[in-house]
Amino acid sequence: MSKIIFVTGGVVSSLGKGIAAASIGKLLETRGLSTTIIKCDPYLNVDPGTMNPFQHGEVYVTDDGAETDLDLGHYERFTNALLTKDSNITTGKIYYSVITKERRGDYLGKTVQIIPHITDEIKRRIRKVSKERDVDVTIVEIGGTVGDIESLPFLEAIRQLRWELGESYAINIHVTLLPYIKSAGEQKTKPTQHSVGRLREIGIAPDILLCRTEKHITKEQRDKISLFCNLDRDSVVEAIDVKHIYEVPLMLKKEGLDDLIVKKLNIKKGDKDLTEWRNLVVKRLKSPKREIDVCVVGKYIALPDAYKSIYEALVHGGIANNARVNILKIDSEDLEKGKHESRLKKAHGLLIPGGFGDRGIEGKIKAVQYARENNIPYFGICLGMQVAAIEFARNVCKLKKANSTEFDKNSKNPIICLLEEQKTIKNLGATMRLGSYPCKLSKKTNSHRAYSKDNISERHRHRYEFNNKYKPSFVKKGIVFSGVNAQHGLVEIMELKNHPWFVACQFHPEFKSKPDKAHPLFKDFIGAALEHKKQVS
Repeated sequence: MSKIIFVTGGVVSSLGKGIAAASIGKLLETRGLSTTIIKCDPYLNVDPGTMNPFQHGEVYVTDDGAETDLDLGHYERFTNALLTKDSNITTGKIYYSVITKERRGDYLGKTVQIIPHITDEIKRRIRKVSKERDVDVTIVEIGGTVGDIESLPFLEAIRQLRWELGESYAINIHVTLLPYIKSAGEQKTKPTQHSVGRLREIGIAPDILLCRTEKHITKEQRDKISLFCNLDRDSVVEAIDVKHIYEVPLMLKKEGLDDLIVKKLNIKKGDKDLTEWRNLVVKRLKSPKREIDVCVVGKYIALPDAYKSIYEALVHGGIANNARVNILKIDSEDLEKGKHESRLKKAHGLLIPGGFGDRGIEGKIKAVQYARENNIPYFGICLGMQVAAIEFARNVCKLKKANSTEFDKNSKNPIICLLEEQKTIKNLGATMRLGSYPCKLSKKTNSHRAYSKDNISERHRHRYEFNNKYKPSFVKKGIVFSGVNAQHGLVEIMELKNHPWFVACQFHPEFKSKPDKAHPLFKDFIGAALEHKKQVS
């Protein structure tokens, strides 16, 4: 097995355990160590695939078709780890597996209990990833906050696993909060003391404390935390707020976190600095040479995490073009009511992301029409491709009441229809077209120029597809189907002739974008938006 780092959190939620875990992975890779990362989620859903984005945020999709927590997106963006369905362990998966075994008779008449059966299943899955990935270090993030009743089986499992492996094979990093009380002008350590106390009651003594804070920690505060939390002073690590998440590895490197980890895990490896990361990513984020405005028209705009990978991929496209991307978020329902049209006029580029259901669809169609008629670079992703096809069918091909059967089952012109294999499916969970599929690109198209290759592979998450019956009508009016799944003939990318940059794809390119390696389509889209700004200025 690889060595293991368990990352837990206390005091409050949303402390950034996912970013911390991803940054630790980045630091260890800088030292020449290979890593993989697991997210343990305490909810009873088997996966987040059927959850409302307003409640859970984005559903991240892996190459092998797993619908996972959005933190896996951070892991893949920061590190070289390629994650799979085994990288996201939920309470739902654990209970489903244990109950299935019980029904089969695998436990031979034993009473099935939380301990040992549930905890053993959690340990088995962590061990499986740790053994099979052939990496030096496995990072395991435990979702939720210490003290939550639903997280207890996971915490008990890692307590047992840590004891079984030994001190030099597994350590715990606890992410906590030092709140600053403005009216008192003081930074308080008591919540951290209580959080560590709760963790110790469970039987886990943290090896390293990662203290989230607005203000720098004083020597006195560090000594106090060290004394009351029973840690070496050097093991109390400051994690001060930064402007950009991609600064976090640099900040933790400065604090010596990677030195501390390799020392505690008894790993002897060389060290490299993060100069390339600093120069390429952070420097361009802080001091870009150019600036543009990109409109994102969606239906889950109220929750930033609902389009997390989209926003990050736009930032990556900006980094690649040495430009700051200002994201103008527009609720598509507001566009239906005639609001925010003035904001569309400010856009140098317009993007419509994925989604489900008919709410706000007409607003998205309205946005596509504006981008098409005003030569504004347009990027449609998943549902963004489908509404682009509906808009083109209605307003250019003059196909009356063109629609998707998702929104109108009796549409006279079903431009978008259900995938053939989806027609007999009844259960909604994990039944979409998921994961990576190949796509063949046509030469002399924007897509081919962006990728600079004939064949690509991209990740999908959808049930509906373009209806090939309407291909001739679209081609006649100026649409180029630049990407196609050769095996099934499914349309993957469509482009518009005589337009500066109009690309809509059925897959989700945002899932394969990194800050130091922007996805080709996002890089090209931002480049087109910069060119548009130059022309209209």
